[in-house]
Amino acid sequence: MSEVISAEPTKVRHSVIGVTTLAAVLLYLDRICIAEIAKLDAFKNELGLTETQTGAILSAFFLSYALAQVPAGWLSDRFGARRMLPVYILLWSVCTALTGFASGFVMLIAARFIFGLAQAGCYPTAGSLIKRWTPLPARGTASSIVSFGGRLGGAIAPILTAWLLKEYLSWRWVLVLYGSSGLLVALLFWKVFRETPAEHPHSNEAEKELIESGSEEATSDSDGPPPFPPLVPLMKSGTMWLMCALQYGINIGWVFLVTWLPTYLKDVKGVDATMGGMMSTTVLVAGIIGMLCGGRLTDFAVGKLGRRWGRSLPMAACYAIALGAYLSCLHLDSVWAFIAAVCVVAFVTDMSVPAIWGYMQDVGGKNTAAVFGWGNMWGNLGAATTPLLVPLVLEQWDTNGDWHEAFLLFSAGYLIAFLAALGINATRRVA
Repeated sequence: MSEVISAEPTKVRHSVIGVTTLAAVLLYLDRICIAEIAKLDAFKNELGLTETQTGAILSAFFLSYALAQVPAGWLSDRFGARRMLPVYILLWSVCTALTGFASGFVMLIAARFIFGLAQAGCYPTAGSLIKRWTPLPARGTASSIVSFGGRLGGAIAPILTAWLLKEYLSWRWVLVLYGSSGLLVALLFWKVFRETPAEHPHSNEAEKELIESGSEEATSDSDGPPPFPPLVPLMKSGTMWLMCALQYGINIGWVFLVTWLPTYLKDVKGVDATMGGMMSTTVLVAGIIGMLCGGRLTDFAVGKLGRRWGRSLPMAACYAIALGAYLSCLHLDSVWAFIAAVCVVAFVTDMSVPAIWGYMQDVGGKNTAAVFGWGNMWGNLGAATTPLLVPLVLEQWDTNGDWHEAFLLFSAGYLIAFLAALGINATRRVA
């Protein structure tokens, strides 16, 4: 009986994915809450902010987040996720709290810029550790669970922040509350996680064999430290450039949902703050459902079609649907019809994310986190441009205040992503 029991794989990998998912919840809770706070008159008046400055604050995060992706990913590859992810969590949590103590535009934008630098390491680190702790046939599902944590945090943020602001705390103390929770998450991750199953005292041989099964790169990727970020191979990889264009495009369209959507609902649709928070949460919940579906979808597609088309085709289909949904917003007068359309955008965009994560794990080798960061960098450069482009587009071309020109911009992003998705090839590893 004891031999049968010992042959059963332990479940440490589930705890690792669980605590990584919790870190992703905090990642997006701290990130998205600023969109609810930025629309407050009290926030703008206390800090003397113009609309342009507010857009710059939102954009500062995405810019620093984009630029730090590769360095932060390489640091995790080089020094280990157990060391670096708690550092990243603590640093962004301190910046969240400091945002609550900001006295003006300069201090606020500095806090948000450093906040972006710290958060840059989370998802590249998560993508790399999923590769080490999950069998190949289940990587898409594991990636969807961790990404689900991010979307869950994003979905909670608007309604929780609106509730706290209305019933209990000022915007400053909401940020302090969110920031202080990072200490607990960082400590929990450090306690639960080890770099590999071989290093974990509670992972048995059966679990280690299960994780390594079907992973042809398991041995080669584990020998020696990773080289410095492989910028030359990345820049020579045509399929990686397509992935960069894909992520740039989808972030131009998707980031509206987590930055300017509350403002659009308030100014164009006349929705009050509480209802606007609920609508924003509804949109992000649609993304959560899509995320959970996407993991199973990409694992199934890879099993049936192989890595090349199993990663590529699900993404292309998702972006074609998102493009059509955004174009439909040009003809929708009802606020709930509009919410339904952007729910579709959120659903299919997030359904594609596990395939993106799977692609990075497929091609990354020992530098998976750095390669992940390279793609994320370009995606977040797209995200950084949107908060700045929207006011510019509205000022220059939107003569009647309907935001149609902005929705054409978002649609163009998904068209780029659709075309790029058709060309990516997950069988071509970055050297």
